[in-house]
Amino acid sequence: MSNQAPKKQRIAIDGVLLLDKPVGLSSNDALGKAKWLLNAKKAGHTGTLDPFATGLLPLCFGEATKFSQDLLEADKTYETVVHLGTTTATGDTEGEITGVRPVNVTPSQIGEVLRRFTGEIAQVPPMYSALKRDGKPLYEYARAGITLEREARQVTIHALELLDYREPYLTLRVKCSKGTYIRVLGEDIGAALGCGAHLNALRRTEVGALTLVGAQTLAALEALPQTERGQALASMDSLLSSFPAVMLAPELAQRFLHGQRLPLRREGVALPASPGRVRVYRAVDRALLGTALLSEFGLLAPERLIAVKDG
Repeated sequence: MSNQAPKKQRIAIDGVLLLDKPVGLSSNDALGKAKWLLNAKKAGHTGTLDPFATGLLPLCFGEATKFSQDLLEADKTYETVVHLGTTTATGDTEGEITGVRPVNVTPSQIGEVLRRFTGEIAQVPPMYSALKRDGKPLYEYARAGITLEREARQVTIHALELLDYREPYLTLRVKCSKGTYIRVLGEDIGAALGCGAHLNALRRTEVGALTLVGAQTLAALEALPQTERGQALASMDSLLSSFPAVMLAPELAQRFLHGQRLPLRREGVALPASPGRVRVYRAVDRALLGTALLSEFGLLAPERLIAVKDG
């Protein structure tokens, strides 16, 4: 007879945890900890945040994982402290120091360089990144002392705001497109100023329309009784707040959930002002059904559907 305790049964929960990730934890480790605390069956994150970085890491649970791709594509906002005059192997505080130079820059020089890095710019991905070459992440090559050629990629810096400058620390707010490496941005700014730089701190404050308002720390989540932890989750449609809403009567909702395209104009359904991606609800109980593409002719084509109980 086995003395092993029965394996804890995971539960199916749907929603989004706005996690304020602590320093020193990888995104996967943070996800694993949150999944364990919530005793959840299915979970995924919406894009990695470096271990040395803190801030907003939206975690999707259950049916919400179907919409995580939208946040991978979303713009991000960060606040970062750039340490001028010192370069490191990784571009942040985790790497060995590779160079030290004097810092002799003026506020006008800083302003001119920041303007130069606003808009569409080319970035060479860092060797210390999870990008893969021949099935192996670049950071594995870097740790082995191997440097590979990398092609520059176009990214967009929507806004680059100087928050503070106290030599040698430059504090910036960056709003940028997906795929932007803030470490590389800091290094490139330091190079343009002639003194080199690395990131001393990095905090993500926004992902798409999501912000740190209402975000939970792992410590706060763990302090809650097990029965109350699920209440820390935001609803699934918090991921879709930028999409217009379409309300369907029960019969149309059922057809939509079966993957049928619906001619909504002919059905007399109120439509958003413009075509494009929409979030779709069953009107009687405001149950989220999924996302769809709405054509200029009022044809609703299902995109991502979620499991919904009969209403």
